[in-house]
Amino acid sequence: MIFQKNLNLRDYPRGYHLITDLIESEFPEIRQIKTGMLQVFIQHTSAALTINENADPTVRKDFETFVNELVPESYPRFIHTYEGTDDMPAHLKSSLMGCSVQVPIGGGKLLLGIWQGIYLCEFRNHGGSRKLVLTAFGEGF
Repeated sequence: MIFQKNLNLRDYPRGYHLITDLIESEFPEIRQIKTGMLQVFIQHTSAALTINENADPTVRKDFETFVNELVPESYPRFIHTYEGTDDMPAHLKSSLMGCSVQVPIGGGKLLLGIWQGIYLCEFRNHGGSRKLVLTAFGEGF
């Protein structure tokens, strides 16, 4: 079985946002898969996806603090600044974090660890809505 769906996300502010529940609610076809995989792909170059801690919001804040220090907007050698000072840093952060995540599916459920969640990593001050491609595949019940 293979299911694919496009998911348009609302405009999120800059930061790290848990989207696991949204993916599960908007992609109920996952429940039809006994054993398989979910791939979540973001169709943008200034935002990213990752999997990490889903309980304590300070983890998301620390992610933002660290990554902003790792790739500062004030870096003087950026020349790709047509869309603002957050433009090139957002592209670099996106490449560092990645454009997709894969999660095993078992018994019609995502097999994330108890403390894991899927994050949308929004690196732009005004990134706008984002588009995801969700692909679930595997053996059905």
